[in-house]
Amino acid sequence: MELTLTPMTAPELARLLGPLEQGYADDLVAHRGLSPEAARERSVDQIRESLPAGAATEGALLRLGRVDDTEVGWIWVTLPAATGSRQAWIHNIEVHPEHQGHGYARRMIQLIEVELAHLGVPELGLNVFGTNTVAIGLYRSLGFEVTSQQMAKRLTPPN
Repeated sequence: MELTLTPMTAPELARLLGPLEQGYADDLVAHRGLSPEAARERSVDQIRESLPAGAATEGALLRLGRVDDTEVGWIWVTLPAATGSRQAWIHNIEVHPEHQGHGYARRMIQLIEVELAHLGVPELGLNVFGTNTVAIGLYRSLGFEVTSQQMAKRLTPPN
């Protein structure tokens, strides 16, 4: 039972977009202090701007992780822009809840690294919320290093 990555179709992306937008909005509420409405609007806008042509967006690698015929998760990576950074970027990686704990996220990253290397991409980056210690541990074990760090402190208005 080997995990493989397959290109995502437009209907598959359409099915996954709603949960992605809501999950990102939830993170913006929890970690950035946005209202649920503002977070949802920002989430939808950012994702749609990043994928203007959906699954056909040039430079976007949208891959489903499959074990045999079972979809276990997915990964979204953007290739470096022609005039910008030489770094590809992981926008999202998810393993469906019922398939977590089997090393599928690790394998999806390893497989996308191979694909990127074949394309001549020299570096892969990502963002992770500081409270996501499981993901941080995974990324460190795969050789990712902190290259910048944001910090925030919530302030309580005076009475």
